[in-house]
Amino acid sequence: MLRKCADALGLIDKPNERKLHIGSVPLIGGLAIFMAVLNGTVYYGDLGEFTQKLLGTATVLAILGALDDRDDLSVRSRLFVQTVAILTMIASTGIYVHRLGHVFGTEVDLGWAGIPVTVIAVIGLLNAFNMMDGIDGLAGGLSLMSIGSIFLFNNQIGLQGVTVLVLLLAVAMLPFMLTNLGLLGRKIFMGDAGSMVLGYLLAWTLIQLSQGAQPTMSSSDVLWCVALPVFDTLAVMYRRMREGASPFRPDRGHIHHMLMRAGLGPRRTLLALLMLAGGFTFIGNLTHKLGPGVNFIVFGGLSIIYTVTMARVWNMQTKTSHEPITLRSTT
Repeated sequence: MLRKCADALGLIDKPNERKLHIGSVPLIGGLAIFMAVLNGTVYYGDLGEFTQKLLGTATVLAILGALDDRDDLSVRSRLFVQTVAILTMIASTGIYVHRLGHVFGTEVDLGWAGIPVTVIAVIGLLNAFNMMDGIDGLAGGLSLMSIGSIFLFNNQIGLQGVTVLVLLLAVAMLPFMLTNLGLLGRKIFMGDAGSMVLGYLLAWTLIQLSQGAQPTMSSSDVLWCVALPVFDTLAVMYRRMREGASPFRPDRGHIHHMLMRAGLGPRRTLLALLMLAGGFTFIGNLTHKLGPGVNFIVFGGLSIIYTVTMARVWNMQTKTSHEPITLRSTT
């Protein structure tokens, strides 16, 4: 249904120096997914006050993403709206990242410092999924891996609240994935409206499950559910700042770009990254038994290894590649 409205809404993705797909493709996948989730929650019934407020603020971000898809909004305006949405959630629900759990026998409580930590964490994750939306199926596939990881680490008995929400999100994702990968009908793209909302819903799901009145997940386990998007975003932003550029400057330096320059096709790159994401979840499941302290140390160590490795690969490829992989910012 939305495909017919894409041209009138200006939600058409055209090839340029950053986007190397063939032809114009509708950017309505994310809106379709989110509308499906909204319909699913109405059909399912009341999922609780937290979920209602989450969907309300997510609606604002879906609109923001659609406007960004159409008009290419500035980084500053996007960050402002994202911050307002996050602070609205904190003020209306009282839930934010305020405890990290027992780390080597000491209860780590962030107190009010947890509010800026929450803002940074949510903005970081929603933009991480946005940055990973670079090849067909990747953002959707990683979100499905994250949802599977949530159910792996979550100790909650039965489905309720946000766990129902992310299950609806996973189900809504499946027809989009089939279409995005060209297996069903004409291709559509997710767009910023989709990747932004994906990261936002997953971030708040993880926060609620680990920081709510009765947490069912460890704060350290939360990190493993989104390890690959977090690792890649940290690595890319660190490299850009080290080069003296804006961390939001677009380039072709994400892991999926590097794998494709190394000779892998889009489908093999997708499969390799989904396996890598699954591997990180497996590592997290092993270190889970050793306690939050060890979990945090292993996660931090892997993030450093990932960042150093990606920087070295980038340097090698920029010296040998004839492809323009550093692009002029359009923001």
